[in-house]
Amino acid sequence: MIVREVSEVEGTRSDASGDGWRSRRLLTRADGMGFTITDTTLRPGMEADLWYRNHLEACYCLEGEMQVEDLETGQVHRVGPGTLYALDRHDRHRVRVLAPTRLICVFAPALGGDETHDEHGGYPRAGP
Repeated sequence: MIVREVSEVEGTRSDASGDGWRSRRLLTRADGMGFTITDTTLRPGMEADLWYRNHLEACYCLEGEMQVEDLETGQVHRVGPGTLYALDRHDRHRVRVLAPTRLICVFAPALGGDETHDEHGGYPRAGP
């Protein structure tokens, strides 16, 4: 059984961040579960085009307000507390953060823990 507090990953290689975001990876590939769970915070004003070509992602909003735009259709969705969005087709999307936002995100396959977005707005293919 794995029991882990977010404070245990703070300041480790599983505490990744970039321009306007921070992702504390609570489960990683090393845990052998086949997926990653993150506690992710986003700062207001952050806007990013993302495309997880190598992973599926689902995000559940705990607090805040943001928009997620489907870059294929142009459809914009409001995301707030109690909203889930899932990128079930490796969807290219744009995130716009309107208020401090906290998400619980699931990635499959699992992340190694220290990834940051590449030039396409995604993460590299999972290793062994």
